[in-house]
Formats: sequence, C-alpha cells, structure tokens
Amino acid sequence: MQQPIAILDSGVGGLTVAKEVMRQLPREKIVYFGDTARTPYGPRPAGEVVRFTKEIVDYLAQYNPKMIVVACNTATAFALDDLKTIVSVPVVGVIEPGARAALSRTNTGVIGVIGTEGTVRSGAYEFALKQLSPHIHVISQACPAFVPLVEQGNFRSTETYDTVRQALGYLREYPLDCMILGCTHYPFLTESISEVMGPDVALISSAEETVREIRAILEGQGKLASTEVEPVHQFFCSGQQQMFKLIATQWLGKQIELAPVVWQVSHIG
Repeated sequence: MQQPIAILDSGVGGLTVAKEVMRQLPREKIVYFGDTARTPYGPRPAGEVVRFTKEIVDYLAQYNPKMIVVACNTATAFALDDLKTIVSVPVVGVIEPGARAALSRTNTGVIGVIGTEGTVRSGAYEFALKQLSPHIHVISQACPAFVPLVEQGNFRSTETYDTVRQALGYLREYPLDCMILGCTHYPFLTESISEVMGPDVALISSAEETVREIRAILEGQGKLASTEVEPVHQFFCSGQQQMFKLIATQWLGKQIELAPVVWQVSHIG
C-alpha cells in the first residue's frame, strides 16, 4: 500500500503546501490534518503549540506516513526540532525553504517577514535568513488578524483589504524588495497584500521551495511514488467540516479534481 505524505497545519493554511505537492508530485498520496478547532496557533504559548503538534503527529502515525510536513510556521518554529527526535521518518518544516526562496529573489538585501505572533516572537525566520546570509536586513511584523480572516473564508472583502493595509502600510517606507508570507494562511490574502505593498515587492510563499525539498528527500531515499495508481487523498479537520471543505475545494481547484478525496472530522485534543 502506498505510504502517504502527512501534512499538518493549525487550519486551512497548509492547503497551500498540499496544493503544491499535488502539482509537483501528482502520484503522491496526501493525508492532511487541519486543527481548525484550536486555530490560531500564533497567540498560544510555545509549550501548547508543541503539545498540539505532537498530538496531531501521534494521530497521523496510524496512516504510516513516509514523511511529515509541518506546514504551519508557528509549529515549525516551536516544535520541529522536538519532532525530529521522536519520529523515525523525515520531518520537513516551512521556514528554511521560505528563507532560501527569499534570498534567491532579493536584490536590496532587505527582506520583510510577516507571520503570526508566535512565529515573529520566535525569531525563526531572522535566524534562518542570517544563517544563510549574515548581512541581510530583516523587517518582521506580526499580523494576528490575518488567520481568522482566512479561516472564515474572507479573502477579498473591503474588510480584508483594510485589515491588511492597517497592518502592513508602514512597511512601504522600507527599501524591501521581497516579503516572506511567514504563515501558510497568508497566500490566501495575496491579492490584498500585493495591492498594499505594490508591484515592486515580491511575495514569497514557502510552498514551492518546501515541495522541492520534499522531492529531494524522497528521491534520495528511493521513496518517491512509482505506482500509476491514482492516489486517494484524506483530509481531516478537528472542527466544523463545512467551512474547511468549502475553502479547501476553492483553493485546490483543479488539483483536487484530479484525484479522489476523502473528507473526515477527527475530534483530536
């Protein structure tokens, strides 16, 4: 039986990574868990985020995944190192791939990072960026209002634009030429963020680079899916399913039409 790639997030944000897996690795089976009952993770203490993440990983273990992808920046910042010591399969986060992608795009050496309170507080992106390029200048901004907008499916309203403008407008004063969307929920708000920041600021989502890393690891281990059998993806959420399913089907679009999907609710936690 084909081993899946397990993807976890605090809610719907990790769907940005799932969509990229479906695009780059269409034969790979996905088991996705969105902790919609306990989102957002950003304001929570680090210990609580670690506990929630381990609970989800324990739950996903029953599906015998060949890799675990922590598609949540807050969980990556706080729990990734712990997870790597307690599971026997590769564990991939989204922060280092996002940092690499930004460094490949910047010309000014000034990079913006927006994320949850927990991600920004951890300093994980600044650390990752400076490990790769010590002289880079990083401007970070927490945007706690963004995740609730996305979880409500509120991507393009006047309220959304006003919230984004209020949170990010002042960043236009800096000579940054790219901005890391340091939360996997934020690509859902790309339209408003781009309008506020202007055409000269490239928006960096970690999804594409993360999946390149996934491919490289699985290829190196000889574990890329080789079967021609169409994968059946499984999507779990811990909260109310209707909104989760609506957002997922809208975001994944054609990708989700290419393979059968099983929708389930799990009352974890």
